[in-house]
Amino acid sequence: MIRAMKQDDIAAVQQIAKITWNDTYEGIIPATIQELFIERSYSSAMMMKRLEKTAVYVALHEDTIVGFANFTRVDEDGDAELTAIYMLPSHQHLGYGKKLLSAGLKNISSANQLLVYVESENKKGRAFYERNNFTCMEEFDEFFEGHPLSTAKYVYFLKTPVNN
Repeated sequence: MIRAMKQDDIAAVQQIAKITWNDTYEGIIPATIQELFIERSYSSAMMMKRLEKTAVYVALHEDTIVGFANFTRVDEDGDAELTAIYMLPSHQHLGYGKKLLSAGLKNISSANQLLVYVESENKKGRAFYERNNFTCMEEFDEFFEGHPLSTAKYVYFLKTPVNN
């Protein structure tokens, strides 16, 4: 089952973020940088801000939260961003990610496109986006919490792009 996140879900989402970040980025992003990011981005105050300003969905398996996805609102250019989609490793490849994505896409149906940025070495994440009709538009180097990373920008077109 997929539903909108509630305030009572914050602790479960924080735990999933920590577990999945450690699983996904082991060997890609140093553990100390992962910890810094998780503490900052998934603090209770930040989670309350996410609930207020964005759309967060949770995936439930037998009444237990096993994953979540976070979508921004559609901006003035008609873009929205998928800022996070994480599933416990034990519940990956069971269709929950696709259901979370579908819930978010319904919510942003007025958007022209959905953007997502993924670490280039995150093979599982990239495969998920490619299986779900996202197109890789570019890759670029950047610094993440002072650590050099390569990032891939993906786009999912909700409306056919118009060529000028």
